[in-house]
Amino acid sequence: MATARIYRPAKTAMQSGRAKACEWLLEFEPGSPRECDRLMGWTSSRDMPSDEVRLRFPTEADAVAFAEKHGLTYQLMPPRERTIRPKAYADNFRTDRPQGNWTH
Repeated sequence: MATARIYRPAKTAMQSGRAKACEWLLEFEPGSPRECDRLMGWTSSRDMPSDEVRLRFPTEADAVAFAEKHGLTYQLMPPRERTIRPKAYADNFRTDRPQGNWTH
């Protein structure tokens, strides 16, 4: 049986919100390498759990409890907290602003 990964995904680059970034995911690591189909050129795998199984849980404890209940070996990845750098539009026009590349 493949090892399961339990992690909280990062915010997608296509959205400004953090809608699905609060859930925890349980995914399986790939058990077999991907191979290229000779006729169509598509990349595929014969490993169904790693390709199609993705379980969502509201908390980390729920995901761990599910893995332990079903006897799965799992790897828990701690979430990376984002660093917020405060910015203000007025900082572009400060008199003590360091002189560097000016874009306009």
